[in-house]
Amino acid sequence: MSIIDSDSEADVTIESVHVHPIKSCAGATPREALLVETGFDLDRVWMVVDAAGEFVTQRELPRMALIQPTLKTEEMILRAPGMLALHVALDRVEAPCEVRVWGDRVTAFDMGALCAQWFSDFLGRPLRLARFDPETRRLANRDWTGEVEAETAFQDGYPLLVASSASLAEVNRRLALAGEAAVTMARFRPNLVLGGLDAHGEDHLDEIVFDSGEGAVRLKVVKPCARCPIPDVDPATGVPGHAVGDVLMQYRADRRLDGALTFGMNAVIVEGFDRFLRPGMQGCASYAFD
Repeated sequence: MSIIDSDSEADVTIESVHVHPIKSCAGATPREALLVETGFDLDRVWMVVDAAGEFVTQRELPRMALIQPTLKTEEMILRAPGMLALHVALDRVEAPCEVRVWGDRVTAFDMGALCAQWFSDFLGRPLRLARFDPETRRLANRDWTGEVEAETAFQDGYPLLVASSASLAEVNRRLALAGEAAVTMARFRPNLVLGGLDAHGEDHLDEIVFDSGEGAVRLKVVKPCARCPIPDVDPATGVPGHAVGDVLMQYRADRRLDGALTFGMNAVIVEGFDRFLRPGMQGCASYAFD
């Protein structure tokens, strides 16, 4: 059980907010992001699937990193090298379907033949685009969220991923020592990037509270984020490597996850639905101690 020391707090600042509309494709960095039941609005609400409805990611198809969404008021515009832009209406879907994301089979909506052809042409195998059914209730693991019933869309498991700029700086420091080029935070695909913490200080947080202007936003930090090979995919080229994984192997084996390599922390929303988070917003983070 965690014991919170009221004197152990940190002032934090939101440095950037990130939304990844399509699971495992590139993200967008809006001026503000709206909190809804599943995390940020439109975050991971679409997913690329095969003919059987099984999800596919950069783990198998690293070129997915090159698919760049731009969110507009009424549509999402997708661009990728060598492809005409694809316009996807935000308020339209086609046939109901069922898809699988990790161990969960959930209802969704197929986005139609044009989307399927576009993704199939660019990624080189038969694929389709599915949209999460908002009537579906997919919950994060209660072993980690405790009393909070945290809903997710097509995220790996939790509504929000939080990382600090200091953590990225430490990775880049170690990459430089190894003679490798620096990387950007796009490799790690967080929703919130915080300033004001020491390197990997987010590992030890319990709650983060922001005053959104419309009221409080309270996030509870619940679980380290185990890392697969995706941070080794260069988001500018879609080419996989190994340098980031090699660096994480040096110092990021996490005993809380039986030695898995971690970077960033998953979080759930305790308070603040229908409120916005914006870069520059100040907050207070409390530390947890086991």
